[in-house]
Amino acid sequence: MEVSFSKELEQLRQGAGSTFHGEGILAITKALLQSGVAYVGGYQGAPVSHLLDVLVQAEDHLAELGVHVEACSNEASAAAMLGASIHYPLRGAVTWKSVVGTNVAADALSNLASPGVRGGALIIIGDDYGEGASVVQERTYAFAMKSSLLLIDPRPDLELMVRMVEEGFALSEASNTAAFVQLRIRACHVRGSFVCKDNIAPAVSRRALMSDPAAFDYSRLTHAPSIFEHEKIKTAERLPAARRHILERGLNELFAGSREDIGIIVQGGLYNALIGALQQFGLADAFGASTLPILNLNVTYPLVPEQIAGFCRGKQAVLVVEEGQPEFIEQDVALTLHRHGLATAVHGKDVLPMAGEYSVEAIARGLAPFLTRRAPDLDLGPGLHWLGELDARRGAVAAALESGLGRPLPARPPGFCTGCPERPVFAAVKLAQQRVGKVHIAADIGCHSFATFEPFSLGHTILGFGMSLASRAGVSPMIEGRTLAIMGDGGFWHNGLLTGVESALYNGDDAVLVILKNGYTSATGTQEIISSPDEEVKAAAPNKQQSLVDRNVTIEKTLRGIGVRWLRTVDSYRVDTMRKTLEEAFTTPFAGLKVIIAEGECQLERQRRSKPWVAGRLKRGERVERVKYGVDEDVCSGDHSCIRLSGCPTLTLKDSPDPLKPDPVATVIDGCVGCGLCGENAHAATLCPSFYRGEVVQNPGPAERFLHRLRQAVIRMLQPAGE
Repeated sequence: MEVSFSKELEQLRQGAGSTFHGEGILAITKALLQSGVAYVGGYQGAPVSHLLDVLVQAEDHLAELGVHVEACSNEASAAAMLGASIHYPLRGAVTWKSVVGTNVAADALSNLASPGVRGGALIIIGDDYGEGASVVQERTYAFAMKSSLLLIDPRPDLELMVRMVEEGFALSEASNTAAFVQLRIRACHVRGSFVCKDNIAPAVSRRALMSDPAAFDYSRLTHAPSIFEHEKIKTAERLPAARRHILERGLNELFAGSREDIGIIVQGGLYNALIGALQQFGLADAFGASTLPILNLNVTYPLVPEQIAGFCRGKQAVLVVEEGQPEFIEQDVALTLHRHGLATAVHGKDVLPMAGEYSVEAIARGLAPFLTRRAPDLDLGPGLHWLGELDARRGAVAAALESGLGRPLPARPPGFCTGCPERPVFAAVKLAQQRVGKVHIAADIGCHSFATFEPFSLGHTILGFGMSLASRAGVSPMIEGRTLAIMGDGGFWHNGLLTGVESALYNGDDAVLVILKNGYTSATGTQEIISSPDEEVKAAAPNKQQSLVDRNVTIEKTLRGIGVRWLRTVDSYRVDTMRKTLEEAFTTPFAGLKVIIAEGECQLERQRRSKPWVAGRLKRGERVERVKYGVDEDVCSGDHSCIRLSGCPTLTLKDSPDPLKPDPVATVIDGCVGCGLCGENAHAATLCPSFYRGEVVQNPGPAERFLHRLRQAVIRMLQPAGE
């Protein structure tokens, strides 16, 4: 990948007594090394991408420690790595994004949870949830309960988060159970500091190899009858051991308050938001000291019944602050109090939102009715006034927009990056449908899912990463025309090859698949994959807009090797060629799977490579040429078809300089990267010929300077006097 983490890598080397400054996910990375982790793997995804990115780039330092790092092809292969900890005293950690990643890893995790582990095993899971999330709104808690895996949800404080990683390994080993470490977006990006410890080289590692494998032990395999014994051991031995360890090590935190009649039980990851909400009511200070006692659950599964009962004893009511649904913790707390014969009332989802992210405001709106009912003596005026101000401000903004625009502010959906090679493919799809008719389109996870927004609005379903071709299998036999599936090269290697292509070939499906081959798993930060361009190719063409992705044509060879007979590779930016290829795929008499590979390197990666190259040449006074596109405002017809077909953020509108043409005209603003899509669209769709292409030359040579002066002189001679 082109992103450098050199500063972060230096912090990973810090020793005992030095202070680490940075964000949460990097602190977690340091904590793994301080804990003697022997192997790390994972699949990239927000908000935990940096963990694997940094470790991959820290190869030299990790080699000194003997730590093995593996960038896995999907979450299932990452989870399967933890099998090393079943027999051996190896501490391992893997990472992926949220519950959708856990779903992919489910098979391996269930088989890991059954026999348990001997070496500590952690799953660092990035809980991408709420309004800013990019995944389905589900939580990890249910999976932890289902498989009897531990779930650590640390309070977002770097010192505590680091401690919980170290304690997480110990807890895993004490209970022979793998543990999730759940990190919300806010926890991953919270900034702070902590005092470092020395990194620990694992006792068994790449530098200290084992001489013999473990002895055969049938009881460690997930076969009958072992699995029946595993289930008994989970409940009779492993979960009780985990609860004892949680109590003995004080993993959950009790923050005492001045009141004893009411209290709050909160998931660790929500603690900061809770304190922010209490501050609005004047019930907590800037340092977190609260009027109300708080039981902060850094380990949310399993809960410790004695601890819950002890906190609730003597209180008339407690509020359980638990994000998401169903309300697992609230139900567990209520059952615990019932079994202990306590009459403490339990509130939670009766006052707090059933679904959605728990922001400071969301928690404050739940605190208000809870405190009004259970602590009527408290002055809630400051908090209620703050909530009222928020409502008034929203109302005022809505009214201002309504009066100023005459209508609500239009939505501004996300879109492709400037110059993205995937945008022209969807322009070609729109053009192709004008000739072949409307097509059922199975969309997929990735950057290309932005095509579901305007101006393209293409895609009927999104079922999972790399599952687009599989998701149209039930539609193809039920519709007259051929269906179209879209997936990226990241999705192809993650899941699409097996769940989609192999199945379609086996069943003889008549469908069209477009693979957007931009060279990276781009949506998660442009991590490299098996078909990424190698360094020699990138170094040879640092500033060229060309299809330099994967000179070994790995995807093409793979597809041909498993039996794909109709295969085309097209430059993504050639819109008319792509349109014709799509039309051929939809109309050819060939009745098998037809695959079109749209090849064009991720524009972000190209820019990261080319900008330093250009800057270096300019600094040395060397010649640099760049392409510049523009619109001739005298020719522009003002119908804006080019914008509706492109959606490029640098192709926009400006006022027409011609008083006889009142409609705005198209214009290309600064930020254009010269991909040429605007001109390609104008040609492919037979739009007005208003686009022009120019070459901007910096540091021109003597011959170019002379030719420029000659041209200017000729132009002046040909112009009428006075112009």
